[in-house]
Amino acid sequence: MVPRKGARRAAGVMSAVCLMLLLGPSAPSGGAPFARPLPFDTAEDVVPDRVGTWNICNPCGGGHDFGRATEIATYAPQVIGLQEACVRDVEQIRRYLEEVYGLVYRVEYGSVLRNWNRCGGLPWRPGGFGQAILSAAPMTDRVSVEYPDGGSEDRGYLAVTTLVGGRPVRVFNTHLAERRQAPVRAGQVKVLAAEVARHDRAIVLGDFNAVPHAPELGPMWALATDPDPGCRPSTATGGTCAATTDWNSKFDYVFLRGISARTHRVRPSPHSDHHALYTDLDRG
Repeated sequence: MVPRKGARRAAGVMSAVCLMLLLGPSAPSGGAPFARPLPFDTAEDVVPDRVGTWNICNPCGGGHDFGRATEIATYAPQVIGLQEACVRDVEQIRRYLEEVYGLVYRVEYGSVLRNWNRCGGLPWRPGGFGQAILSAAPMTDRVSVEYPDGGSEDRGYLAVTTLVGGRPVRVFNTHLAERRQAPVRAGQVKVLAAEVARHDRAIVLGDFNAVPHAPELGPMWALATDPDPGCRPSTATGGTCAATTDWNSKFDYVFLRGISARTHRVRPSPHSDHHALYTDLDRG
């Protein structure tokens, strides 16, 4: 008998080949990704106490959707927050996750922009761009909030209630203003932190565009911790805090409130200039 994990890797390759034949010219460019098996350390199935966050843009566009789906399938988190996400790209990623890897995710969107250049669509009906949350369990009480000041581009947060590790938790996903706009980020963090503070158990995912010791992150550190033990407000850039970007800075966080973590992984990817973060939570 083929081990379950090996079976999923093999099934993924076979499903990908079948999809490639069915889709023909609509298949992703460069057929090599279809033939790539999942890594040896692939999760056997969705991991119920695992959460992740990933800014999937830059390179942007659907040409990387299969690779992004493969990255997510490797660690198969219960919940993952995606930033700089086009609705059509997320739908394609979900399709690959289900049809190629047998992983079924529900989705909620927190689009703050309608952008034809980034996300396609018709000029008078451009695609949605912003945050998305994928969850293996149903999500309820969705709230999508646009910050009063987005800086150079509209920004906001998305929040849902879902199950992680078999227990209900409020999950937030955000993307803050660009790195040179610290005063704008400070105002955004105040809005976000005020909502997070209303919940005894919360997970805050996202690209904060700021290193751990940045003053504007103070309200978040007062409420929650990051699972990377080397990442605290006193951590200087280049210390023991694991970088989450190609330029060796930590900009991406899994903030935990009322929850503790067991493990923490940072996974670089050729499909974005941000690395994917995965955290396994305590099962108690």
